[in-house]
Amino acid sequence: MVGGMKIYGGDPTGTSDTSDASELAVKIETENWQKHARVSAERLRELVCRIGGDGDRFLVAQRIPDVPDVFIQVWHEEGSGEYQLEHREGRDRFFGAVLSDRERVAEAMTGWARRTEDWDSGIEWTPVEHDAPEDVPELPKDVREEVEERVRELLACGYGDRTQLSEAAEEYLVDGDHRPVSRAQARELVDRLWVERLTEQETWEGITDPERITRAFETLQTEHGITARENFTCCRNCGTSEIGAESADGARGFVFFHSQCTEGAAAGHGLMLLYGGFDGSADTTTTVGHEVVAALAAEGLSTEWDGDPTRAITVTPLDWRKRLVG
Repeated sequence: MVGGMKIYGGDPTGTSDTSDASELAVKIETENWQKHARVSAERLRELVCRIGGDGDRFLVAQRIPDVPDVFIQVWHEEGSGEYQLEHREGRDRFFGAVLSDRERVAEAMTGWARRTEDWDSGIEWTPVEHDAPEDVPELPKDVREEVEERVRELLACGYGDRTQLSEAAEEYLVDGDHRPVSRAQARELVDRLWVERLTEQETWEGITDPERITRAFETLQTEHGITARENFTCCRNCGTSEIGAESADGARGFVFFHSQCTEGAAAGHGLMLLYGGFDGSADTTTTVGHEVVAALAAEGLSTEWDGDPTRAITVTPLDWRKRLVG
């Protein structure tokens, strides 16, 4: 904690973003555990102006996609008249300032989110004291290589954030009481591979196949009354038993793929989709299957499916390049 604020944790690598120009490519978390993604500048201003009350005194903004040790945050306590604004741009570049004008705070945070060149000008910044980086022992070569391989697989899937991947890395080789990877080692390994992946995805141009799937699922959800979920649960049984709880009133059917399907797609085997009708009938399931295939085709994706309601739909060929958000 610095100045009462929650610090997130290093390379301030910039990354491209494909969001709407009216949205800020940031994720915001407030002290009351509310989370907001891709907000407008006006919404960010509202959040800055709101903080100050008990249990709602700070907000932290991270980039989309997340970059280790890069964030901006503000703390304000009602009645103090001061806003403590801090930003970090890498492990050793951490600065703070005290402002009295909340509109100037919102303006600075919006400029940071937009990567405006002179967003921080006119503010008197001073270095913020922070703990020195933890001295993390190197992992044995065999352990490091094994855990790296698993983390790279999960990075290729593209749905985990840095916290989730760090937990997976820490737990991957646990055997009883034997824990070969510490939390700090897992976090350091994940951050390094995460930044590598961000650098790699900077070379990707245009819309990717996973983004086409997202658009097709959005169409099915909003225009066809089909509940559509990506990377949903761990397996077929869990997905089919839980998808009903995800459905909105009036939904006729569902389509989803679970995490094992995601791993198969990331490994180059195409993406298996599971679907059905909520009434349990073969006719409804077949209809849903045809609508899923048509929505995918409208986004330029090919599928393999013979119309049999007992058989899964496979999206193939597929170039699985899922941009990290995290």
